[in-house]
Amino acid sequence: MGIPKQQPQQQYTVEQLLALNPYNPDILPDLENFVNEQVSSQTYSLDANLCLLRLYQFEPERMSTQIVARILVKALMAMPAPDFSLCLFLIPERVPVCLTFCWENKYGQVILDSMCVSFLLLYAPGDGISLVKEEITVLAQMEEQFKTLIVLSHYLETARFRQFWDEAAKNRHIVEVVPGFEQAIQAYAIHVLSLTYQKVPRTVLAEAINIEGLSLDKFLEHQVANCGWVLEKSQGKGQLIVLPPNEFNHPELKKNAADSIPLEHITRIFPILG
Repeated sequence: MGIPKQQPQQQYTVEQLLALNPYNPDILPDLENFVNEQVSSQTYSLDANLCLLRLYQFEPERMSTQIVARILVKALMAMPAPDFSLCLFLIPERVPVCLTFCWENKYGQVILDSMCVSFLLLYAPGDGISLVKEEITVLAQMEEQFKTLIVLSHYLETARFRQFWDEAAKNRHIVEVVPGFEQAIQAYAIHVLSLTYQKVPRTVLAEAINIEGLSLDKFLEHQVANCGWVLEKSQGKGQLIVLPPNEFNHPELKKNAADSIPLEHITRIFPILG
């Protein structure tokens, strides 16, 4: 009588693992591998990444700083979606970034501090006011690369693109491990400009997407041919880029009949007012 053959173990996709039991700690290595797969294949799955961060909350001793950093970079690339904040607040307490707030003082310097929310609401700093840092020790426990990513996120949220690119250049070892990072941020910068400008100066565009010279010329040629951009010369202002119209940069006043009040209804209150 022969020895029965062992049945091969069934392989599940990440989607199947998440559907079966997303809180099973045994799937943690699979989710970590899936993060690396997202990086190499330039794909993205917010649900899988959030599930991994939740598992890290249950088992913080198994948390991989490298994996978490890659998740945050991928989330940063998804802006204007709020993915970065969603991921940030799920990082285990031993890296207490969830209590960290980001400000800028009058010199444009980013201030990272941690405090209770009630104090923050009562004493929100204004221009020229930096928070007292001497009594705050929580930041010492944070991973340096997490703090850097928080600063980068702040610059993007406030459209400080020049400061963003300067800070990113100082921390290439964090952001360049994820292919497509620069292109994703450039797309976000163009999105922000398209909400603000009908015609954007070439210098403003160059600063926002961190491209200059011949590289910018080639970029503009591609956008004109494929995205409906129009180049226009302006006296004394250099080159202008006319962006495609949208509901934000070309607002149209529309009278909504449902919101209007008939004149006869208004005249009825005149005697009361008199």
